[in-house]
Amino acid sequence: MADRSPVLRIITSAARDSLKPLGLAQRGRSRLWIDDHGWWLGVVEFTPSRIAGSGLHVGAMWLWHDVDHLAFHVDAVRVGSELFRTEDQFTRLALDLSQQAAANVTALRERFPTLSDAARHLTSRPVRRGFLWDNFDSGIAAALARDPDMARDHFQQVLREVALAPWMVDAQKKARELHAIAADRDAVSDWVTRAVDSCRSKLGLVPAPCAIS
Repeated sequence: MADRSPVLRIITSAARDSLKPLGLAQRGRSRLWIDDHGWWLGVVEFTPSRIAGSGLHVGAMWLWHDVDHLAFHVDAVRVGSELFRTEDQFTRLALDLSQQAAANVTALRERFPTLSDAARHLTSRPVRRGFLWDNFDSGIAAALARDPDMARDHFQQVLREVALAPWMVDAQKKARELHAIAADRDAVSDWVTRAVDSCRSKLGLVPAPCAIS
């Protein structure tokens, strides 16, 4: 109950002041807010602590992952949890967190105004060893940037992973499909558009155009 009143009430009030004017929408009555860009989301979570309090996590989610939950594929900021002690103390904290969230949402918008910008980011960053999704995302980005050789290399890295869980099997199935069409940019665009549309439906988001430029 402590998380709902007064903690969630204070967080929601602060977020409405800082995030709602930017066009973000709260997910129900939760600590999650989203910045919808059609093919990607900015995701803000006022992360709960084991007892009353909050931290902050802001990042970007690529909707071509086609999942039924929000995720952070690019981190913008993480702030550790601070505890609720008094309403005045936590009100100041919530305001600071919401302002940090707004600044990082704006930074993500400036970093990824188009899918081409996202592709440049993904194909230029170092791929972390053992992070399957880094190679998956970079492969899609390279294919969309018309670099099929780079795309195939990233998809091959995905396929070399030992599939220890069902989600890895599914990721490799998708990587195999994308590897086969990597040289056909239109086919990759169609694949991404279908995945984005499916993901939006699973997340309960209204249909939106997937502008791939």
